[in-house]
Amino acid sequence: MRMGEREIDQENRKTRFLRFLVDLSIASIQQDDLSFDEALKIVEDVKQAACNFFPGKEETFELIYRPRFQRVIYERFG
Repeated sequence: MRMGEREIDQENRKTRFLRFLVDLSIASIQQDDLSFDEALKIVEDVKQAACNFFPGKEETFELIYRPRFQRVIYERFG
């Protein structure tokens, strides 16, 4: 595998893992016995993980994932 292909493969793996982490976290917010503050903490923990995987992409998290989390939290807690 060439260096460029290896980097693309690694980027794809990180993206898939982040998608899995977001989906799992959303399911947890929807189904687990959590407080509102615990749900917000999950969102911040996922954001931190996303920023560790993709440094400098905080705005991307805010544009793509924050609205999904807000919708789920609103549906759950009103």
